[in-house]
Amino acid sequence: MQTPTQSFIVPRHLLLIALVAITQKTKAVRAMKVVTIKQMVIVSATPDEVYEAFMDEKKHSTFTGSKATCNPKVGGKFTAWDGYISGKNLELEKGRRIVQEWTTTEWPEGYAPSKLELTFKKIGKNTEISMVHSGVPAEQADELKEGWTEFYWNPLKEYFKK
Repeated sequence: MQTPTQSFIVPRHLLLIALVAITQKTKAVRAMKVVTIKQMVIVSATPDEVYEAFMDEKKHSTFTGSKATCNPKVGGKFTAWDGYISGKNLELEKGRRIVQEWTTTEWPEGYAPSKLELTFKKIGKNTEISMVHSGVPAEQADELKEGWTEFYWNPLKEYFKK
């Protein structure tokens, strides 16, 4: 009878299978290319109003035209576009900055969530929004660049025209 401290022998073929699996996984991780998307837009609102449009689920739902949820606290979870986008609030500075962990239902398997940073700067009667979206899977970058304009910046500008 063996005790827990005694060693055991693993058949050679199982070691080779494990080694091949680890090698394939390592190659897959190395092949995961990520990029950073940077955009800037100006909207006709105050920094506090813009911050609230993102963090208040009712306002977010209104300007996007799609259901959003948000626990507006650090560590709070959020969703947008009927759950297509989801994540967690990492840093929040009312009227100044939002940092979130961010992903979509189409996120490629094996990729970590991206990081979204929105900063708000008062420019006269307007607000400059600077967006840095890092850790975006390269294969989705073009679609997301267009999506930010079509599904966020344009509707946000319209929302504040009212």
